[in-house]
Amino acid sequence: MQQSNPGASIEQSRETDAAGACTDPTRRAVLTALAGCACLAAIEPAAADDDEQPGASERPQKADLLVRAEGDKAGQVIKSDDLKLGGPPVRAWPQDPKTSVVRKGSRLNEVVLVKLDPNELDDATRARAADGIVCYSVICSHAGCPITAWVKEEQGDKTVLKCMCHNSEYDPRQNAQVVFGPAPRRLAALPLTVADGAITVAAPFVGKVGVQQGG
Repeated sequence: MQQSNPGASIEQSRETDAAGACTDPTRRAVLTALAGCACLAAIEPAAADDDEQPGASERPQKADLLVRAEGDKAGQVIKSDDLKLGGPPVRAWPQDPKTSVVRKGSRLNEVVLVKLDPNELDDATRARAADGIVCYSVICSHAGCPITAWVKEEQGDKTVLKCMCHNSEYDPRQNAQVVFGPAPRRLAALPLTVADGAITVAAPFVGKVGVQQGG
């Protein structure tokens, strides 16, 4: 079993509601998760009524705010000062600042934020970060399971983002490149800026969100 600690997990994640999609490993035994998460990121979940508002399924747009996806503060706008340097990460949804519609009609819109020392970021990552905060799709590029852990990497000393379904690890300091496991490519990155203390989307996703189609 991989190394972790009670405070290392990303805030407890929701279950995906797509038929056949995997349940977050944080809500069931890790052994069950490791037995196989048949997630397909290309399959959109059946949207609840609240998720069918115009714009709810659109990908993150420039100037969107980011709001907490879970926990007691779910729905609250995330500010730079809300994030602790070095983690833990926070899961979030984009929100249209004009209509206040949260874009949670597609599970492919959920992202993970983590605040790091800007000096630790490579050039490409630093260019998309804001106050050291980096943002990536929460969908693992291997089988579409959600990223649920913030743990010491398998082959080093850094803390990394980890998908517990099949043990893929991503280094958020280096453009979320894969550092361990079967994932075929890095996570899609979401460029950020900070406006009046609030974390805001600066541009659409860079890279493909979810599982590569067509092999």
